[in-house]
Amino acid sequence: MLKRVKPTRVSDLVFEQLRDLIFKGRLKPGDQLMTERELTESLGVSRPTVREAINRLVALGLLEHRQGQGTFVNPTAFSSDRNPFSAIVKDQEVSLIDLLEVRLGLECNAVMMAANRATDEDILDLERSIEEITAEIERGGLGQEPDVAFHMGIAYATKNPAHIRIMKNFYELLFFGISTNLQHLYSEPANLKKVTEQHRKILDCIRTHDPQAAYEAMREHITFVLDFFRHI
Repeated sequence: MLKRVKPTRVSDLVFEQLRDLIFKGRLKPGDQLMTERELTESLGVSRPTVREAINRLVALGLLEHRQGQGTFVNPTAFSSDRNPFSAIVKDQEVSLIDLLEVRLGLECNAVMMAANRATDEDILDLERSIEEITAEIERGGLGQEPDVAFHMGIAYATKNPAHIRIMKNFYELLFFGISTNLQHLYSEPANLKKVTEQHRKILDCIRTHDPQAAYEAMREHITFVLDFFRHI
């Protein structure tokens, strides 16, 4: 009935925090990381601990050192050339509809896990993303990056590392490759209102830890987007 407890090194915790900020889009490609001294003070750990965590992220290609400038989020970390899904799209006749159908299966399952496992911190992240989507749309934007952050927040709330890895690559391919299509979707104010309402409904279901309702809310959201592109 008991499982062995694995000791966790402090550098692992620092590594996970920084990696998650990159995956969630809080640290974006090209952003400069705080200095070792600033990270040491903010995290309350030693400089060797911070250095070890950063070196691991550099080895993974998520960060890069620039001589005389500092450490930056690697702009090519999730480029199409390095995305394992990009070959599928390039080599085969894969349409946006095909990608959305895959997303329907992945995200409906994910949101059920998220509804069961989401912490207060996860819910705060999702709330922040919705606020950023709304603010960006009000400024005339598409809300594209905070939209990715919202769905990645759901992926993180699943607490399933395999799912998180898969979805990070999938979202990068799907969201950042279809700006023109998003402009079609958001060209009508009625669509903007519906999508925002759908996001809030998904969040409410996660907040109340209702997996079945969360499933239905996500299915409604992605089906709405899917039906829109099927008819244009």
